[in-house]
Amino acid sequence: MRVTKMIMKPLALAVAVTSLGVMSAHAAEKHVDGTSLAYEGTASAVDAESAKVVRSPGAPDLTDAEFEKAKEIYFQRCAGCHGVLRKGATGKPLTPDITQERGIDYLKAFISYGSPAGMPNWLTSGDFDEATVELMAKYIMHEPPQPPEFSLADMKNTWEVIVAPEDRPTKQMNDLDLENIFSVTLRDAGKIALIDGDSKEVVKIIDTGYAVHISRMSASGRYVMVIGRDALINMIDLWMEEPQTVAKIKVGMEARSVETSKYKGWEDKYAIAGTYWPPQFVIMDGDTLEPKKIVSTRGMTVSNQEYHPEPRVAAIVSSHEHPEFIINVKETGKILLANYEDLSNMNIASIDAAEFLHDGGWDGSMRYFMSAANNSNKIAVVDAKDRNLEAMVEVGKIPHPGRGANFVDPEHGPVWATSHLGDQTIQMIGTDPDGHPDKAWKVVRTVDGQGGGSLFVKTHPKSTNLWVDTALNPAEAVSQSVAVFDINNFDAGYEVLPIAEWAKLGEGPKRVVQPEYNKAGDEVWFSVWNTSDKNSAIVVVDDKTRKLKKVIKGDYMVTPTGKFNTYNTQHDVY
Repeated sequence: MRVTKMIMKPLALAVAVTSLGVMSAHAAEKHVDGTSLAYEGTASAVDAESAKVVRSPGAPDLTDAEFEKAKEIYFQRCAGCHGVLRKGATGKPLTPDITQERGIDYLKAFISYGSPAGMPNWLTSGDFDEATVELMAKYIMHEPPQPPEFSLADMKNTWEVIVAPEDRPTKQMNDLDLENIFSVTLRDAGKIALIDGDSKEVVKIIDTGYAVHISRMSASGRYVMVIGRDALINMIDLWMEEPQTVAKIKVGMEARSVETSKYKGWEDKYAIAGTYWPPQFVIMDGDTLEPKKIVSTRGMTVSNQEYHPEPRVAAIVSSHEHPEFIINVKETGKILLANYEDLSNMNIASIDAAEFLHDGGWDGSMRYFMSAANNSNKIAVVDAKDRNLEAMVEVGKIPHPGRGANFVDPEHGPVWATSHLGDQTIQMIGTDPDGHPDKAWKVVRTVDGQGGGSLFVKTHPKSTNLWVDTALNPAEAVSQSVAVFDINNFDAGYEVLPIAEWAKLGEGPKRVVQPEYNKAGDEVWFSVWNTSDKNSAIVVVDDKTRKLKKVIKGDYMVTPTGKFNTYNTQHDVY
């Protein structure tokens, strides 16, 4: 098989990939993990050395060495929540007009002891000493240093086609059941594990970028697209004798989202990735990942219509109604419908929703995109067919549904469910404007789960269970278990399953996160997410009996956060 490489040059800006490996090791050495961080408050992929040093009037003096040290800590620990430019999102804004007014003593107390809204207690947790707390308080009183941009030329300098399309198989060359493979994020190892859903055995472990955020399937079901928080994309070919990366590219310095075209006649034609830094998205060739079109997301917010320099790209879904991608722009609160029929004359519709758009997914009909504006406590409903905003639905505190959960409520008909980071509620929104018009786009049912700190809610068309994790709840018993409801009898309350206890891992926080179904809908897989220096596992539960079926673990199982079933991801089943 011929190996073809396209435009592969060293790129200074790409040192973020290497530096993040150092960050990961540093975090493990200090026993830093997701338990002490908000969901987005993990290491930023932005290389601290790439940002220019800035001095600000009214801020305490810092030496060059102190500034560099504080800058590195900020990008590692704080940028995910507060933003590279400190404009805020999940976390509060930390611009000098605010921080200088608060003063050094207030800032030190806030950093030391945290807040009920999710700010970690950096001093009392043992992550920072008093000198570091003071250093960070002084640092955030200065203007934020801005990292460099990332252009088409920068992307092409990182772009590599390892196996050219003409050298790839024309049919599946292995005997794997490609409709029931799980792509499992081994976050701090910088890898994914492909695990067979039937045998529960590892098919292949593949090197990827740092802190893989999601895996997405191509429309054909052949390729797994993996993106890390360092904005490195791996395109993995499942048809090869042994699945492997056939193309890769770094599309920025920090990222969260990747998707492929799914509209009929355009399957696998394009891929898209959205970045946190720089704030932009790029459309790529679907066979090679060659970057074709970059679009900036900088612009005005939907509320005050003020310019925002860092509106990060969060969730992206592929429309089934038109040849376009639907893109959440976090800080401006705009949902973009980017039509890819003609990239030279590209049509992009912009829908005003609400600020801090994050995750979301399709309703059961796959016509309506249900998008969570988390810090606005709203769900925006986009009609992908008519290309407009259908509704804005007020929900609980900081909705975080993942892709949500679709099922038929026995009283209210078809609904889509979300859980919340900021409160204990799970809420169901009616999604059937034709059959149940009086229920459509309203919260029709609210139930209480174990508590706040939920990241994902999940069910399956063949299941009568609704599973809710609480991975970021401060109570150990809650974060290490899951709640499961009978969707035909919500009045019965929920059952608690001790997932982490079943894993028998020994020490560590062992947070349970992201229920994911197999193709058949008769198993649910849970990640037991421990620190990188301790044992982690995946626990498989029988959906019907709610009993333990299998524990998957081994030395390779390092911080397994997300896991994505190939069939369900390809077909948007949730």
